[in-house]
Amino acid sequence: MNAAHEKVVLDLVRVVMVGGDLNDLERFYVPRMVPVARGWIEPFRAAFPDVDMTTVHMVSDESALAARFRCSGTHLGPWRGHPPTGRRFENVDEAYFFTFRGDLIERAWGVEDTLDRFRQLRLDPR
Repeated sequence: MNAAHEKVVLDLVRVVMVGGDLNDLERFYVPRMVPVARGWIEPFRAAFPDVDMTTVHMVSDESALAARFRCSGTHLGPWRGHPPTGRRFENVDEAYFFTFRGDLIERAWGVEDTLDRFRQLRLDPR
C-alpha cells in the first residue's frame, strides 16, 4: 500500500473531477500529462458539471495504483456528439490504473462502462 499515492488520487477526484478545479492539474500530474488530462477531463466536466465520484476500492504498491469508482452526473452539456438531455446517470462503474513518478501521476489508463452511461441517458451509442 502506498498512502501518498492513494491521497493523490483521492485529492484528484475531490478537487478536479468533483470540484472542477482544472487549474490544479499540476498538483497531480507530471508536466507532460497535464494537457492530456485536461483534454479528457474538461469536456467531461462541461457535459456533466455536477459529476460525483465515489471511490469503491483502491490497491497500490510502490509505483502504481488501481482504483474502482462509481460515477454519477446530469447531462447538461454536449457529450460524444449528443446535445444535453438534462437526464441523469447513476453509479456508472469506472476502473483506472495510475503509475507515478515520485508523488505525481505519470500515466493513467482506464475503462468506464460507457454503454451503461449511454443507456441511462437514453442515448444512441452509435
